[in-house]
Amino acid sequence: MSKKPSYGGMAVIEGVMMRGPDETALAVRKPDGSIEIDKESNSSLGKRHPFLKWPLIRGSYVLIESMVVGIRMLNKSANMSMAEEEEELSAAEILITGLVAFVLAIVLFVALPTAVVHFTKQYIGGVWGQNLVEGIIRIVFFFAYVYAISKMKEIERVFMYHGAEHKSILALEAGEELTVANARRYGTRHPRCGTSFLLVVMVVSILVFAMLGDGPLFYRIWSRIAVFPIVAGLGYEFIRFSGRYYQNGWAQFLIAPGLWLQRLTTREPDDQQLEVALAALREVLKEEAKAGASGLQPA
Repeated sequence: MSKKPSYGGMAVIEGVMMRGPDETALAVRKPDGSIEIDKESNSSLGKRHPFLKWPLIRGSYVLIESMVVGIRMLNKSANMSMAEEEEELSAAEILITGLVAFVLAIVLFVALPTAVVHFTKQYIGGVWGQNLVEGIIRIVFFFAYVYAISKMKEIERVFMYHGAEHKSILALEAGEELTVANARRYGTRHPRCGTSFLLVVMVVSILVFAMLGDGPLFYRIWSRIAVFPIVAGLGYEFIRFSGRYYQNGWAQFLIAPGLWLQRLTTREPDDQQLEVALAALREVLKEEAKAGASGLQPA
């Protein structure tokens, strides 16, 4: 029995990217009110190298691929959403912005929590206690960061498109006709959301990092970066598993924290934003119908 195809995507600047097993579509609202669609075939790297789809390994592969695709789609959406007289962002500008964001993420969510615990460990206790405190600090930083950016007007619109993406996928998974009225009836939270994945990764890291033992600050920081693929792999398997059974009571209990966090990263979209998300999803479905493919993507 073949698996039922599943789809996911991400919110971008004035638009939504939808991704299926073989095709990706980007829909963006232009300044003149029209919707522009750009589509491309997905990378075949995973098909050429099946080991990249093995459990635990596929988590890191999907994460890296999602980051690469996400940066490219953000670049496209930024340029597509601009008026004709505005100067487009160059690939170098987008690359530099991405690198700066990556370094800041390492500093804020790895180096700083690790350093705080390292210099106060005499007041905390053993390795397990230190990693529990470090994990709590990391989660607090993450919540504070998400809350802070959610107050920015530009980010708020991205979060509205994020809500439109989830509503559209939930309508599809329920077998509804993909109309604005049907999608409107669904919520803005989805169990396979990347936001939930990040929270799961932070919880899993508490257990994995504790196995690394103690040591100098340099060792503590770089060892955490080195084992991140393992953490990502475990987190991805959890999201896949809980997403498959999210309608069961026990699974709803497990995914509840991630769904709660999505209250910060999604907003109720307007009808025009839903139109954009549905346009991207229809385009992917049209291409996937030709290929007859199936697979699973984080929502």
